Amino acid sequence: MTKRSWLLMLLMLVFLSAAVVGCSGGEDDEPNNSEDSGETDDSGDTTDDSDSGDDESDSSSDDGNSDEAAAGGNTLVYARGGDSTSLDPITTTEGEAFRVTENIFEGLVTYAVDSTEVVPSLAKDWKVSDDGLTYTFELEEGVTFHDGTDFTADDVVYNFERWMNGDAEKYPYYTMFGGFKGDENHVIKEVTAEDDYTVKFTLNHPQATFIKNLAMSPFGMASPEALEEKGEDFMSSPVGTGPFKFEEWKREEQIVLVKNENYWQDGLPKLDKVIYTVIPDNSARLNALKTGDVHVVDGVNPSEVSSIEEDPNLKVLERPSMNVGYMGFTFGRDNPLQDVKVRRALSHAVPKEQLIDAFYYGQAQPAKTYMPPSVAGYNDEIEDYEYDPEKAKQLLAEAGYENGFEFDLMYMPVARPYIPEGQKIAEVLQSSFAEIGVTANIDTIDWGTYLEEASSGQYDAFLLGWTGDNGDADNFLHTLLGIGSGSNYTGYENEEMNDLLLEAQRITDEEQRIELYKQAQEILHEEAPWIPLVHSTPVVAVSANVSGYTPHPTGSEAVTHVELSK
Repeated sequence: MTKRSWLLMLLMLVFLSAAVVGCSGGEDDEPNNSEDSGETDDSGDTTDDSDSGDDESDSSSDDGNSDEAAAGGNTLVYARGGDSTSLDPITTTEGEAFRVTENIFEGLVTYAVDSTEVVPSLAKDWKVSDDGLTYTFELEEGVTFHDGTDFTADDVVYNFERWMNGDAEKYPYYTMFGGFKGDENHVIKEVTAEDDYTVKFTLNHPQATFIKNLAMSPFGMASPEALEEKGEDFMSSPVGTGPFKFEEWKREEQIVLVKNENYWQDGLPKLDKVIYTVIPDNSARLNALKTGDVHVVDGVNPSEVSSIEEDPNLKVLERPSMNVGYMGFTFGRDNPLQDVKVRRALSHAVPKEQLIDAFYYGQAQPAKTYMPPSVAGYNDEIEDYEYDPEKAKQLLAEAGYENGFEFDLMYMPVARPYIPEGQKIAEVLQSSFAEIGVTANIDTIDWGTYLEEASSGQYDAFLLGWTGDNGDADNFLHTLLGIGSGSNYTGYENEEMNDLLLEAQRITDEEQRIELYKQAQEILHEEAPWIPLVHSTPVVAVSANVSGYTPHPTGSEAVTHVELSK
């Protein structure tokens, strides 16, 4: 039997088994998020246990009900596969949190509606010194937090002092600024209020991505008064300056936001209320859209796109691709995966094109390196590990594993654009590895535990992915594989590569930075700490009466300009 015939037969068996499971009520990719869960980035997937909420409703007013759904006047209902884990954006790196908090909080700067170009937000203008060490921001006047307190330069200082005096467990994304106060590589020397509406950042050394980082979701301005009053409860009862105010959170069910009637941008938002409801099953989410119970559905299965396009009551919107799905190898464990020849062997055993045909329906491209082609610095000269089981067997023999070995492979229990069907993809990988004599024991667990255990090095190998936060190569290579990064789940460490990445952070010449990132990718390709699988093109489905909704490359967008027609 040829390799291709064998693979086609394997994929048919996977689909037949999935159909049987579906008929019996089984669920392949149910998120099953726990309220104590760690965080993930749709975008990317770093963990933090800081949210220890319970099943009770966190509310500041009356009960909401997802049954209001599309029937409720000027109310948008957004269906997603899993709940948020925190609504204080600095405490998480999880995409379902940012999807909501983008509407509650605002940073000094933000991204353009359809790209990662940096544009003004709470800061209407800024200047940068010639040496790149001083950034001076002029703030908007007349902005108030949702609790009625005025937003001034002192609040910017308060927020940054709060973050820089924390640690990676409390505020994981603050590591984008090189660490915390007192750390050798910490970028920010001080933040000072020059007057009520002027704030100055003085840096210890230049950072090429400084402005881009400021625009990221975690760095939204929180009310100091509310932070002092609520303490740890702030993450479940947030107060920002954004277009919508928090009203209620029923864990694992829905989050309700209401219009900020005192919003500083005239005529916005267009909606009166937004409900983020949780429907774990992909097909059930789409059915809710078709029946008019919800208006927006993310995490659409690629197999469903054609049926959505044929429905005159629905629209398909593509989210610009800026992601990578991968199989990661955990370093520091006692197993054969620590041998680079073994990792290369497994890389040769993965049929990426067939995975794309079977599970992405053409809405993806094979990944050959650790960042997507849409990001500057992508090294297109790298040659992928071609699908070649015989070459894989040869490498195993050279490593002393001609008789194979056994390892555990964990797959994601939730659907993400880069891994839409974790169990099915894991089953194909399992069978592909079996062809070269390697036994992969596949399993999963609830999402929060999955992230916590993956991040703490408890798995031999795992499926995961990342959606970029700021459109810069640093946000992929250093964030996911840099030494000491909280999002480096593999625990991979390479001093030479890390030095390249740190140098790229500190220089502002874009051509030099691109060359450093290309060199870093060459090292990663040789060391193979992951098997990069795909770069997908995520799809969002909306009701035909929804206008003004633009999916953002980062995976999170405010619904400030969204309108519902009658």
